[in-house]
Amino acid sequence: MSATDTTKSARAHARGQAGQIAEAMPVVPASESPWTPEGVEPQAMTWAETVPGGGYATKVLARGTRLRLTDLAGQACASVLLYRAEAPWERLNVADTVKVPWQAYLGAGHPLLSDQGRLLATVVLDGSGRHDAFCGVSTRMGNEAKYGAGEAWSASPAGRELLLVAAAKHGLGPRDVAPCVSFFHGVAALADGSLRSTGTAGPGACVDLLLHLPVIVLLATAPHPLDPSPDYRAGPVRVLAWDASEELDRVWSEEPEYVRAAQNTEDAWAAAKTDAARLIERTRA
Repeated sequence: MSATDTTKSARAHARGQAGQIAEAMPVVPASESPWTPEGVEPQAMTWAETVPGGGYATKVLARGTRLRLTDLAGQACASVLLYRAEAPWERLNVADTVKVPWQAYLGAGHPLLSDQGRLLATVVLDGSGRHDAFCGVSTRMGNEAKYGAGEAWSASPAGRELLLVAAAKHGLGPRDVAPCVSFFHGVAALADGSLRSTGTAGPGACVDLLLHLPVIVLLATAPHPLDPSPDYRAGPVRVLAWDASEELDRVWSEEPEYVRAAQNTEDAWAAAKTDAARLIERTRA
């Protein structure tokens, strides 16, 4: 008989896994993560997870959170969508993210803008230099043509299918899964208007985002649509997040478009806090 042939033995086997950390899994609580960044107190950690290639993850994170993504094997493409947590109809607008700052290539100091002209996040550290805001994410139809399958639970899940599953956990549907930004797989626009893959920066590349509003984060780790490999190669991504609210006071860019977006963000946040305080007072009255 195996260790799970009876209900009692299955329960004992399951409980025996407590405290173990697998290669790809979330660590709960995050304060017990073995990957705490240097200089960060374990108690400040709010998310610690290794997302396998062909997987997804999602989390609601507070304003002032620093979110770090790391390409562990040098084969990752981390496709990210952001939604304002308390008002998810406000979400990442990739067109404005490249249009407003007059820069199509993401890097340190680049704002990730909402469709309301506010900062959802800023790229505050970039150890990769290989990112994409042109192509969006792979689709089921595209993966079926290239790899033979594209469903979320297939051997070659498409990025959009994974994001749809992640979105559903927050009551969001297909129409809410708009174009995303992708980290760790670069794309260059050529003189003739065509797009070319520039690959990844190799193992250990990381990128940090500072969140300026509470956000829902959706993350998918599927090959980039322009990945030249005929095989489905998707590397793992380590996700770490911690409270860094003191960094909200730093000036990450002095470009006028960034400054205006930051002003829009702080104005909205101040109004939201005032409304919340008034609601609490009315409730107590």
